[in-house]
Amino acid sequence: MNIPQLTTCLVATLLAWSAPHSASAAPQQRTETKTSLRFDHFRDWPTMLAEMKELEAAFPTLFTVVEIGRSAQDRPIVVGILEQRASGDELDKPAMYIDGNIHGNEIQAAETVLYSAWYLLEYYGKNAAITELVDRSVFYFVPSANPDGRQNWFDKLNTSSSARTGQAPTDDDRDGVCDEDGPDDINGDGSVGQMWRRDPTGPFRPNELDPDEMEYIAPEVKSDGSILRGGWSMAGMEGIDNDGDGLVNEDGTGGYDLNRNWPADWHPEHVQGGAGDWPFSHPESRAIGAFIRTRSNIAAGQAYHNAGGMILRGPGAATRDAEYPQADRAVYESIAKTGENLLPGYRSMVIHSDLYPVRGGFVNWLAESLGVVSFTNELWTDKRVMQNGQSPTKEQSKLFEEKLRFESTRTPLTKAMHPTHGEVLVGGSTKWDSRIPPSWMLEEECHRNFAFTMHHAGEMPRLHFIAPVVKRLGETLWQVDFEIQNDALIPSRTARAADKHIGMPDRLVLTVPAEARVVASGFRNGRFDLTFDEQNDTPATLDCERGVPSRGSLFTRFLVEGKEGAPFTAVYRAEKATDRSVEGTLREAATP
Repeated sequence: MNIPQLTTCLVATLLAWSAPHSASAAPQQRTETKTSLRFDHFRDWPTMLAEMKELEAAFPTLFTVVEIGRSAQDRPIVVGILEQRASGDELDKPAMYIDGNIHGNEIQAAETVLYSAWYLLEYYGKNAAITELVDRSVFYFVPSANPDGRQNWFDKLNTSSSARTGQAPTDDDRDGVCDEDGPDDINGDGSVGQMWRRDPTGPFRPNELDPDEMEYIAPEVKSDGSILRGGWSMAGMEGIDNDGDGLVNEDGTGGYDLNRNWPADWHPEHVQGGAGDWPFSHPESRAIGAFIRTRSNIAAGQAYHNAGGMILRGPGAATRDAEYPQADRAVYESIAKTGENLLPGYRSMVIHSDLYPVRGGFVNWLAESLGVVSFTNELWTDKRVMQNGQSPTKEQSKLFEEKLRFESTRTPLTKAMHPTHGEVLVGGSTKWDSRIPPSWMLEEECHRNFAFTMHHAGEMPRLHFIAPVVKRLGETLWQVDFEIQNDALIPSRTARAADKHIGMPDRLVLTVPAEARVVASGFRNGRFDLTFDEQNDTPATLDCERGVPSRGSLFTRFLVEGKEGAPFTAVYRAEKATDRSVEGTLREAATP
């Protein structure tokens, strides 16, 4: 290459570097972001709240953080409202509600919610699919439905499975004192480990090759007739008897389940553990419920939990009226099937029949009481260890912990003195083990679940009118046929909502000049139906209880008396879809 050619090449390269990078020029590159958010770590509640506020400050025209209530320990419960205000009124666009972390230990659920808001905001205007989705929709983000439980998990002693509960003081052992006997950190590692005590008849012993692993030893009869045993037995989770009642760790903080405190199929404590005194008896569920009930435009719902790799839908229990209508099941199954393809190792499941009964559950309330198509995703699955959709073997799990996590989620078994048991061994899994992804796998987990939820959001009702067909029936009598089409999978009213008369029915209103009048109206069975099912009460207004079906059309017919050329306007209003209108005149179209 000669000098002029080299100079030209360098100039072209510098110009390429200095030119603004569009999404189409480098579609696989992460966009230049307005915020400092990263998704390779976990946040306590103050940090989570601060980053929600950072998004609000960076995108003031798209994102608003609103406090909707206070938790039992007086932490703010916030919702981030994401909408393009220039594209229409908030309540006239279909909305998706997304929350996480209703159980305090399910921390990556909140990260997934935060990631979802972050991605939509940062890629709005840079990615066509994201921009279109935001323009026609509204999103409500509640990163933590249980901020007290989240902060307890970070600040206090816990396992990966605790503390699910909210943090209002609760007398779990019925001794008249609340929260007086929780776990104790005997070995000082900040987590609740497993205790082992010396026991002549105990069937366990430390493994010779790995002294941090206890192995079961079958009793062996020696030649002298004595029985050889391991010499150690389980002593429960790490803790002491703080209240002197002979029990350990029986009354930690809280002791109820915010995901059993919702009105759908709610049952009292003796039937459904953790249910609370009545539906909405806790401030967290009460605040969220009050917000949702003011947003009739919510057409889709998503709750994030951990763990197990599940895409869950209701019903929560096998009651007489539990199973969803077939039309709704088809919608759920289609969305969930896509989810199984987007989320390796996840399974589509029905809560009560494939998992266990849940009465008073949140997504059941959304689906069964409000007619909202809703899922719960259980996020982490150990099938991601192998990245092939298969559960790892014990050896593979051990290799993952040793060679990829560098044993960061386990504490070696160490000796300690216990006031009741004497010498004990304490250690094992920390609270970061088993239910939570490694931080370096967090962003992929967030993104795949976000992608599934955006697929769900993209199937919220999208309605439009087909051109009305006008036919002269007499000198001044006209037949006007309307077809309202739904291009999305979710109907404007679910079959459950229609069957139970949940919310307001959709409504089609035909307006004509004062000198004209609507004399009859009703529903047709299809585009070429010669008859119609007449509705007699208010001929200019049709209440459409069943709405516009999934990827289908609603067919209607109006009979209008008026002069040729008189104008008309039809408006279709739906709680869970954007209102649509069409204009026309009382005049037959010319025959081609």
